[in-house]
Amino acid sequence: MEKFFQLKERGTTVSREVVGGITTFLAMVYILVVNPAILSQSGMPWGGVFTATAISAVIATLVMALLANLPVALAPGLGLNAFFTYSVVLGMGCSYQLALTAVLVEGVLFIILSLCGIREAIVHSIPEGIKKAVAVGIGLFITIIGLVNAGICSTETGTPIGFVNFAGENHAAIVAILGLIITIILYTLNVKGSILIGIIITTIIGIPFGVTTVPEGFKPFSTPDAPVLFAFDFAGIFKNFGQFFVIFFTFLFTDMFDTIGTLLGVAEQGNLKDENGEIKNAKGALLADAVGTVAGACLGTSTVTSFVESSSGVAAGARTGLASVVTAILFFLALFLSPLFGLVPSAATAPALIFVGYLMMRSVVGIKFDDPTEGIPAFITIMTMPFAYSISKGIMFGIIAYVIAKVAGKKAKEIPVVTWILAVVFLADMIFEALK
Repeated sequence: MEKFFQLKERGTTVSREVVGGITTFLAMVYILVVNPAILSQSGMPWGGVFTATAISAVIATLVMALLANLPVALAPGLGLNAFFTYSVVLGMGCSYQLALTAVLVEGVLFIILSLCGIREAIVHSIPEGIKKAVAVGIGLFITIIGLVNAGICSTETGTPIGFVNFAGENHAAIVAILGLIITIILYTLNVKGSILIGIIITTIIGIPFGVTTVPEGFKPFSTPDAPVLFAFDFAGIFKNFGQFFVIFFTFLFTDMFDTIGTLLGVAEQGNLKDENGEIKNAKGALLADAVGTVAGACLGTSTVTSFVESSSGVAAGARTGLASVVTAILFFLALFLSPLFGLVPSAATAPALIFVGYLMMRSVVGIKFDDPTEGIPAFITIMTMPFAYSISKGIMFGIIAYVIAKVAGKKAKEIPVVTWILAVVFLADMIFEALK
C-alpha cells in the first residue's frame, strides 16, 4: 500500500487518506438522492437509478484510484443529469433510451480520445470564456430546477415566473427555504458534508409538515434494486441525426470541461502537479472519467464525471488514490440503504440543487466582461440556459455569438478552427429545425 499509492513521497499517511476519503464521500453523497430524483422524472425507475448511481461511482472512483492515484471521486454529475431529463427527454421528447445511447457514445469516444491524448487538445481549442460561462449557466439552470421542484417558483403567480406565497398550505416551499438556510449556515461554518447534513435535517423537518412521509413497517436496509441494464436505442440515432448530435455534443462538451476543471482545481489545491506544472497521471484520470461514463450508461444513469467536492477531501489531507478507494467503499455500502435515501422528498433535495448553483456561479469572476467579444458570448450562454430551460441551446447560442462577436470586433484570428466548425454545425441545425 505504501509503495503503490506513494504515501511517503506525497507526504501523507493512511489515516489522513481515510479521513480525506470519508470527507469527500460526505461532501458528495447527496448525489445518491438527487440523481434518482432527477432521472426518475424521465421515466426511469428510482430504485434502478439509485443502484446505477452507486455502482458507477464505485467503478469510476476505483479506476481513478488505481490508474491515476489521485484523490478524486466520480459519480453521475449534476447539470448533466438535468440536461438528460429536462432538455433531452422532457424538452426534446426523446426517450431515456436514446439519451443513454448518447451517453454511451460519448463515453466510448472519450476512452479513445483519452488513450490518444487528444482530449486535452480539444479542450484548449474552446474559448476560455465559454467554458466558464457553461459552468455558470448550468448553475443557474440547476437553481431554477431546485426552486421549481420545491414549489418555491411557479408560473401561476401572474408573471412568467415568480415566487409563490409562502402562507397557507405551501409546506414544501417552507421546508425547502428552511433547508436552504440550514445549508448556508453549515457551509459558512465550514462543516464537512454540509450539503448532505442539510438534506438530512431538512428531511426530518419535513415530517411534522407532512412533506416527509415514513411508511409503516419501514426498514432502512434492503437488497438493491436491479439497474436498467443496456437500455439503448441505436436505431434512434439515425431517425434525427442532427438532434442526436446536439445531445451527444452537449454531454461531451459539459463532461469534458467538468472533468478538466475539477482535476486542475484539485491538483492545484493538493500540489499534485509534475515538474512541468501538468496534472500528475492526467491520462489515467481522464480515462477513469471515460470508463465511468460507459459503465454508467450500461447500468442506466447519466454521464459520470469528476466531482469538485473532491477538493474537500484534499483539504482534509488526502493526496493519493487511497482516499478514492475509501470513498468507493462507502458508496458500495450505501447501496444497501436505498429505502433510507428514498424517504428524502424533493423539498429536501431542492436546497442542495440551489446551493450547488451558488458553487458553480463562482466561475463568473473569471469571465472578461470588459471585453465585449468575450463578455457578450459568455452572457448569451449564461442567460440562455435557465431562461430557455436548455443547456444545449445555451452552448449553441454561446458558440454562435462568440464567432459573431469576434468577427464584428475584428478579432476573427482568435477564433479556433474547432469553434468555427461548431458554429457552422449549430447554425445549420437551427436553420434545419426552423424549416421543419
